[in-house]
Amino acid sequence: MKRLLIRTSLILSSVLLLNSCGRTFEEINTDTSKIINPTAGSLLAPIQYDMASYGYNRADDFTFQIMQVAIPFPNEGNTVSRYYLTEGTGAGYWNTSYKWLKQVKEMHTFAVAEDQKNYQAIALVLNAFIYANLTDAFGDVPFSEALRLEEDLMKPKFDRQKDIYVKLLDDLKAANALFDTTKQLPETDLFFHAEASADNVVKWKKFANSLSLRLLNRIQKRNGEVDVYARIQEIANNPVTHPIFQSNADGVVLDISGVAPFVAPIARPQDFTAYRAAGEFFVNTLKNNSDPRLSKFFTQAKSLAAPNPNIGYFGAPVGYAPGTVFTFQPSNMNQNLAKAPMKILVYPYAELQFTLAELAHKGIITGNAQTFYENGVKATLEQWGNTVPPNYLANPNVAYNGTLERIMVQKYIALFFVDHQQWYEQRRTGLPVLPNNGGLMNNGQMPQRMLYPTNPRIMNTENYNAAVTAMGGDNINVKMWWNQ
Repeated sequence: MKRLLIRTSLILSSVLLLNSCGRTFEEINTDTSKIINPTAGSLLAPIQYDMASYGYNRADDFTFQIMQVAIPFPNEGNTVSRYYLTEGTGAGYWNTSYKWLKQVKEMHTFAVAEDQKNYQAIALVLNAFIYANLTDAFGDVPFSEALRLEEDLMKPKFDRQKDIYVKLLDDLKAANALFDTTKQLPETDLFFHAEASADNVVKWKKFANSLSLRLLNRIQKRNGEVDVYARIQEIANNPVTHPIFQSNADGVVLDISGVAPFVAPIARPQDFTAYRAAGEFFVNTLKNNSDPRLSKFFTQAKSLAAPNPNIGYFGAPVGYAPGTVFTFQPSNMNQNLAKAPMKILVYPYAELQFTLAELAHKGIITGNAQTFYENGVKATLEQWGNTVPPNYLANPNVAYNGTLERIMVQKYIALFFVDHQQWYEQRRTGLPVLPNNGGLMNNGQMPQRMLYPTNPRIMNTENYNAAVTAMGGDNINVKMWWNQ
């Protein structure tokens, strides 16, 4: 028996040796997952996947809490849901954003060298998308001097938010003009599949102009200081030159198959619901609307009395007072939201429709505010695979009533799982009005920004101090330029 084992081992060793002889040492020791000879196109898909996946995670672990979608439960401690933010709250977001921005800058450099106009334009769009979210989170941030280590510029100044916005809007306008819609992309495009058809390059133009409208809408209060209204009207009134999203098919969405490397952002679905409850405000908003997505978004609450039957959809009040006693186990988020296959929303068409509804409501653009509003309501239902129920738009809680509040409540729902957008829009408008259930910190005031992370404060102290002085302090209640 012993001889048989030895003989078998020798045979297997010989087979393995013979099989390996056809491969060189360099082949065996090459990491095939890395991009060896990068091109502009080869950088696009990794950026898209990372950016969308991280946005999903930021919605899950930050926006859900601060916007009363879901909360840690049971928990009476210091959490984001209770408006407790620290220097660490946004540190990962800061670092990850600058990592992407470096990659986007490299994409643009390669695109210029390769004379690839479409990738140059795409880099401008992605740069604007990332920087806008970054400055909306923190305020003034390193911009014009950022990402220049090769020039020994290790301590970049913090640019004013106004200057950042003006440059991003100019870049988006330049990108719109730069796209060549007669040429398809040579490499994979996870958002629009423009590698399959030149027609899909038009969707990148729509992304550029729709993103311009998001940014212009956000800085409405600064009209006059910046030509906000005129630039909005330039886009809205010239659909041929400045196309925008026309349907859900145009929206920026990442399809996650669940097959590596396109795996779900949360590795284990059970982690999505561990020690958590759905927020009462968000649950009740959908219940009052008779929203068909209730079961898609939440589990039912359960009675604490045996045999613990389901009792319907009841969330936990965000910021509930210490010592609160619950007579039921609140609804939780549905684990299916964390399972592949899935779609990650980056910039949904419905968001744009609610933006247009607001602009029409205020008379900034022509068009019927109710039509835009109803388009948005229908689109967000269909985005999640639902059909619009009969008479849904006649529900008194859904029907357009000519108020900004009605538009913003539906926009809040449409922005479910879209990075930080619910928070940015609530800060801009104060809507929806979120309840204080007795345990919110910060005097119950919605935090207006994230604190700067520790690293720039310690490693770039002079420029950090200049930024803090210009903004009026490094605290969560300082309103940034577009919201003053």
